[in-house]
Amino acid sequence: MENNGHEHVIEVTDLRRVYGGGFEAVSGISFSVRRGEIFALLGTNGAGKTSTVEVLEGLAAPADGRVRVLGHDPYTDRALVRPRTGVMLQEGGFPSELTVAETARMWAGCVSGARPPAEVLALVGLESKAGTRVKQLSGGQRRRLDLALALLGDPEVLFLDEPTTGLDAEGRRDTWELVSALRDGGTTVLLTTHYLEEAENLADRLAIMHEGRIANTGTPAEVTAAEPSRISFELPEGYFAGDLPPLGELGVTGHETDGRIIRLRTHELQRTATGLLMWAAQAQVELRRLDVRSASLEEAFLGIAREASGERATTTKEYAA
Repeated sequence: MENNGHEHVIEVTDLRRVYGGGFEAVSGISFSVRRGEIFALLGTNGAGKTSTVEVLEGLAAPADGRVRVLGHDPYTDRALVRPRTGVMLQEGGFPSELTVAETARMWAGCVSGARPPAEVLALVGLESKAGTRVKQLSGGQRRRLDLALALLGDPEVLFLDEPTTGLDAEGRRDTWELVSALRDGGTTVLLTTHYLEEAENLADRLAIMHEGRIANTGTPAEVTAAEPSRISFELPEGYFAGDLPPLGELGVTGHETDGRIIRLRTHELQRTATGLLMWAAQAQVELRRLDVRSASLEEAFLGIAREASGERATTTKEYAA
């Protein structure tokens, strides 16, 4: 891959995107993506992430602001940028009567310096389906074909829009390994995903969008750092919440009770857990149903959603894209 000297291969400065009628889908956001980095763009429903990615892919011009991909404006310099990027859309829309191999060969004819179709089909585990018609593929297999075609041009920058939707657990893990290997080989990846676990596992850095703005950005660890860790347990028989050590001395920032279940929130998980277990040992009691967990990206995301809506959200593994 050519190195054009730009540390940041994607640069977005004060980007705005406005639709007909004056609706502002993206409201002056700024972020950058370094070469050889996986950057995840997450968002609440209608956050503006798709509108942002379409500008980066050169499919639309910004209403205001500056966007550069590989040092060029992806819209006005599309001929310079497009051959060096790969795009995996949510829906490929391939001719259903063509076989997988025919589809890959057809697409290779539209790509400068295309890799051998058989090579990219093997990368995504579709070599055994080369003779199968597209209409006979499962939803997960079609997503693999979408990814294979995005890789035909050996792109420097890869845009992945919900890459593992429809895949089973094994297929999702295989895709994660492939995307990580591409990153390790120098490919820059901008990812949108429906799965918070996916962003947490793959992304070097991420941004969470809400209502056209970036609500939080950083590494997954940095984004989750503001959220408290949690400890829950069942009070031993004959004990009450008042029998516990002073919670403030344990570093607890908040707590709640549900019958005999105690839930603690803390930003000092080791200190809190150690103090609690030492108390239990000294009292010679067992803390049943003990659950200790660090803050997660899921909690950070839902915290933004709750703050925006003013409502208490129910924890879930997925959110509306």
